[in-house]
Amino acid sequence: MSLRVAALLLLASVLWSHVAASTDQAMDCCLTTTDAKLPHRVVNSYSIQTVSGGCRIAATVFVTKQNLRLCAPPATKNNWVAKLIKQLKRKSQKRKAKKGKM
Repeated sequence: MSLRVAALLLLASVLWSHVAASTDQAMDCCLTTTDAKLPHRVVNSYSIQTVSGGCRIAATVFVTKQNLRLCAPPATKNNWVAKLIKQLKRKSQKRKAKKGKM
């Protein structure tokens, strides 16, 4: 009997840790976006947040040099976002080209 209880407790703890891990991922999602333009000199990188990835809204997440995450609309909905992404891609390609020459 105690073996069954121990197995049940083990199963419950495994399931609980899986649920807790799932809720941590949801906390990383943008809940809203802002249309305020970001200066390219403060942005270090970006990522794309999708609804299919478990978040409620689609967004572009810019990461600043101070490691702040700023949520902007998708590039398809806002022209300045598309331009900033293009600038970041160019900057990344230049860095890769410099590393290749060394």
